[in-house]
Amino acid sequence: MLNKPLGRILVGLVVTLVVVLGWFALQVEPIFHGKGTLVIVTVHDHESISSLAAALHDEHVIASPLAFRIYVDTIGSLKVTAGKYEFTTGSSFLRIHSILGSLPNAPSVTVAAGQTLYEVEGNLANEEGVPYANAFTGDVTQSKTPSPFSSAGSLEGLIGTGTYFILPGESPATLAKKMVKGFVKESSSVGLTPTTTLNGLNAYQLVIAASIVEKEGYYPVNMPQVARVIFNRLARGGPLQMDATVLYYLKQDGGTVTPAMLQTQEPYNTYLNLGLTPTPICAVSKFAMRAILHAPAGSWLYFTLINKDGTMAFSTTFAQQLHEEKIAASMGIG
Repeated sequence: MLNKPLGRILVGLVVTLVVVLGWFALQVEPIFHGKGTLVIVTVHDHESISSLAAALHDEHVIASPLAFRIYVDTIGSLKVTAGKYEFTTGSSFLRIHSILGSLPNAPSVTVAAGQTLYEVEGNLANEEGVPYANAFTGDVTQSKTPSPFSSAGSLEGLIGTGTYFILPGESPATLAKKMVKGFVKESSSVGLTPTTTLNGLNAYQLVIAASIVEKEGYYPVNMPQVARVIFNRLARGGPLQMDATVLYYLKQDGGTVTPAMLQTQEPYNTYLNLGLTPTPICAVSKFAMRAILHAPAGSWLYFTLINKDGTMAFSTTFAQQLHEEKIAASMGIG
């Protein structure tokens, strides 16, 4: 027969065990899991489970970092890819484990150099839905989201490149402001500010020129000389004659420019209109901005693709240009 002190100890141990197991079970599977708010947690390269558990706790995804560490140790190692993950506060450990075991899932939109606002809006529609994208379209205008580089029109060319994570509850207007700030920071890093002037162009006109360099040069190695061609043609007073500007108006990214397109009277047709286009024609990389700010000396007026690897030839005379085009044609380019 068990003596009373020992019995009380055993009962106490059993009760403690039940309480601990109950507590752990509630951490693993919260009663109200899945009904919280959405939050984003950033996972860094080579982050420890302890650090990750603390981050999840700070965002109220889990109640106990200790319980989460025990859970992970129990089920085995967890390999997590660095990035941003979206969770619901008060999530079950099983759900958290499933999310962390996959690729980062936080909603985002990427603005790539050379992309137009139209393309960015399409990507945003795929990520956040058409209503969100439509609202964003209304917000990426100077009247709604001013840019220090221009006081009117759209924000074409005035949003920074990179990936933007859409925080829970973040409005399209807030996203647009982040993109404008991104461009100001990006352009400033290469020396292009709202007060910059060069070769008779103000800062906004320099962005326009850089956007044409972005589309026409395509590869960074070509961009400085393409920038010089643009400056030379502007100085000459003739039309720029850039295919990318014609295609921009037609919402086309690349492709053949037909004679009919070249004869279409519209503001972005640089075959029929003199000078720069009314606005930039795409998002601009640092390479294109540097090219415009530091174009090399040269008398080039023409360029053409001469190799499928992106190599371009630059010519001073039209006769030289025709010769390069003939070489390109013989190689099946053009």
